[in-house]
Amino acid sequence: MKKTILIGLFSALSIAVFNSCTKSNSQTLAAKATEEDDEGYITIDTSKIPDDQFGESVRYGRELMMKTAYYIGPNGINGKYLGNKMNCTNCHQDAGTKPHAFNLMSSHDNYPQYRGRENKVLTLAERVNNCIMRPHSGKPLPLDSKEMVAFLSYFKWISKFVPKDGNFKGAKNLEIEFPDVAASPERGKVLFAENCARCHGNNGEGVYNADKSGYTYPPLWGQYGYQPGSSMHRVIKQAQWLKSNMPYDKVLLGKPYLTDKQALDIAAYVNDDKIHARPNPKTFDYPDKMGKPIDYAHSPFNDNFSEEQHKYGPYKPIIAYWKKQGWKAVY
Repeated sequence: MKKTILIGLFSALSIAVFNSCTKSNSQTLAAKATEEDDEGYITIDTSKIPDDQFGESVRYGRELMMKTAYYIGPNGINGKYLGNKMNCTNCHQDAGTKPHAFNLMSSHDNYPQYRGRENKVLTLAERVNNCIMRPHSGKPLPLDSKEMVAFLSYFKWISKFVPKDGNFKGAKNLEIEFPDVAASPERGKVLFAENCARCHGNNGEGVYNADKSGYTYPPLWGQYGYQPGSSMHRVIKQAQWLKSNMPYDKVLLGKPYLTDKQALDIAAYVNDDKIHARPNPKTFDYPDKMGKPIDYAHSPFNDNFSEEQHKYGPYKPIIAYWKKQGWKAVY
């Protein structure tokens, strides 16, 4: 039976087992959550957030995930940190708890972590600001701000539902099997019109929610879209997400609607910088060539493949070359 993430009403119940952050409690919650879903997908019941000060911070953190722009966007009621009105949940769906949708349930346990983009070890707070500055074209949150503490509190709470080794169904987006041909923006344009334009608009402008505080369907390019330094600007990374989640009314959990080739082609069209402008188009990263993903299309590279091939593929020759050199290809 197909299960989805439970979005429960916030409860005033005080549940003692949730008041501690011990390893034993985390393992108990992970076991219970797994046992409740016969497909192996972990479910989250937000009514079990504790009724204390920590729980209050967790609730606000989840609200920030769902309505980021409302609280800290260009017209935010609690601060103006974002440069656009996209919400975290536009990519990290169901506030970061949906399987195969840039799931964040292990993020608290996975950081500090080395990140190739900056070529250094980042804390989770730094990673949060990384997103605020790139996809959201914003300025970093103060590390001791109520909002940063809320984000971290929320990530800590949802981490209690997953195994500590981070190995659970839906932790990552679905993998892509690479075709022998390059992804095609031309084919992607046709597929976009068939599958995406009805929500995101023919010009990728997205659709605002009722009060225009954020987007129901986010923009995919343009002045208020995500920056080139964002993960979504990488063709492989976006294709994995598309395969897992789009079209939203046709895809089923773990059961894609788009083929791998179609997902790659749509991602190629959306991310074609020759026809789609973006904010801050010269914000490039990855100072260490060895840590640069193979679909990050800005030289220099640690191989002789062109920027065009790094962006659109075919990727198999690049991966084969890296493997022959004894290197690990990142994508």
